[in-house]
Amino acid sequence: MGDVALEGLDIPTLVMLTGEAVSAKVIEQMHAAGFADIRPAHGFVFQHLIDRNPTVGELAEQLGMTQQGASKLVVELESLGYVTRNADPADRRARRITLTERGTACITTARRARAKSQAALARRLGEPGLAALTAGLVAFAEQLGIAEAVRHRTVKLPPHER
Repeated sequence: MGDVALEGLDIPTLVMLTGEAVSAKVIEQMHAAGFADIRPAHGFVFQHLIDRNPTVGELAEQLGMTQQGASKLVVELESLGYVTRNADPADRRARRITLTERGTACITTARRARAKSQAALARRLGEPGLAALTAGLVAFAEQLGIAEAVRHRTVKLPPHER
């Protein structure tokens, strides 16, 4: 079997492969930093907790999954100390999901890991090259119809993670 020239691969394949590799490296760094129980699906939940405190039902809708599946993720994250559920002051029957200090620290650590990866790429490409790559990926996100979901932190959980 012959070698594959990376330059000959189509952009969707390169994006998929590099995205998966970055995700694996970030998870590896998260584990090394003391978050050994974190997995990629948790990041999709965290994005919805950064600037809001949804109920499990709202989170399920935002993630594009069943309420039972979202509840399972929340119970898992709660048992790991990343989130807590508190009564909604406006509706005592509803429970709002909130990041804990550990959850916030996990997000900060993941952001640092991704920034480290991007800084290494910037050193290799130079700032103009990085800006061109960013512009191209933004255009690709817009073409795929995911730009608004990314901007508003409403990216759905991938089907393989549900």
